[in-house]
Amino acid sequence: MTRPDLNAPIFLPSRRRVVVTGLGPVTPIGIGASAFQGAQHRGYSGIRRITRFDASDLPVRIAGEVDADLRRWVDPREARRLDRFAQLALAAAELALEDARLDPVTLDLERTGVVIGSSIGGMETWEAQTRLAFERGLSRLSPFFIPMLMANAATAHVAIRYGLQGPSTVPATACTTGADALGTALRLLQHGEADVVLAGGADALVTPLVVSAFSVMKALSTNNVSPEEASRPFSAGRDGFVLAEGAGVLVLETLEHARARSARIYAELLGFGRATDAYHVANPHPEGRGAAQAMRRALKDAGVAAEAIGYLNAHATSTPAGDRAEVLAIREVFGEHAPKLLISSTKSMTGHSLGASGAVEAIATVQALFSGVVPPTINLREPDPELTLDFVPTTAREHGAQYALSNSFAFGGHDAALLFGAFRERE
Repeated sequence: MTRPDLNAPIFLPSRRRVVVTGLGPVTPIGIGASAFQGAQHRGYSGIRRITRFDASDLPVRIAGEVDADLRRWVDPREARRLDRFAQLALAAAELALEDARLDPVTLDLERTGVVIGSSIGGMETWEAQTRLAFERGLSRLSPFFIPMLMANAATAHVAIRYGLQGPSTVPATACTTGADALGTALRLLQHGEADVVLAGGADALVTPLVVSAFSVMKALSTNNVSPEEASRPFSAGRDGFVLAEGAGVLVLETLEHARARSARIYAELLGFGRATDAYHVANPHPEGRGAAQAMRRALKDAGVAAEAIGYLNAHATSTPAGDRAEVLAIREVFGEHAPKLLISSTKSMTGHSLGASGAVEAIATVQALFSGVVPPTINLREPDPELTLDFVPTTAREHGAQYALSNSFAFGGHDAALLFGAFRERE
């Protein structure tokens, strides 16, 4: 393998091909690639009553929590200095490296980057330390308050753990964060700034303040009686999203690097598109203007026709306005091909992990291409009659798709789309 000249221009005449070789999901329905995929295929819901704090007096008492002992990946002494979102990210990064069969000691540390975003950062730490300050005084604040709080803590600690000295950065674009992280990593690899990037997102926002804040916005489902059925994208009775925590990290490599180590390749990351609604800070454009533009740009970036897309992992959070806007955008971009698309929302199973969701759903999209099985949209028993596309209701389905899109949209009007292709050799 020829090492790029570090003194050469960054933007090279031809873009390097970028492939996915490792998957690290940490989610309410499964930890690790195999468990996560199996849960999707079964149509398993990870939504339960909140256990991380007493939510009995709140209007919303359900969420998607990660049921795992994080001591497997984070030493308890280290954990005391890390917010939960950073711990989830460390677990996801280790799982991704293991899945890629990539030993960090073999890496060129100066050519390996980290891009792991978070929508807010250490909110659990912020709440606990603020409460401490009010109850016992400012002098009682932890000296680790700021390092635990900062949104770049996950990226920093992953880089420190493995000694990775390549480019690193931290998107913080609300619910498009994970997708933007992967898009940023794609550009770093295409343009010669790195050979390997650990990319994704992490958030741990199942906290009293965040649940309460989304509740007063009327953004969350209040189906406390049947938690497993609360997240119901595209359904006539959908009443809001279900908050979740989690992390997703993918190992992205240049094809040249992957070939040199005979890596297993899951898929190729072919394109990335982003746009802005420029409409409202919390509501999507009613016609999905930015969403449509992001999808078009991903298609153009990849050089793939809309008619070639076989599967679309929808952002679809289960809000009335959001699901409708995304469907309108899909119809606009895909036209007569839209009814032929297989479309599903894995948030029906995982809930919405905000800054992690784009990376978690990218993993699901890659697994759908690699396995030939599309995950279902569970709880879709009474479809909204205005949303009449194939949402793969209730049961996973075999498919022959060669190209797939993963959508992510966010407060602030941020829109992003990632385009993956089944890997094949070509000149």
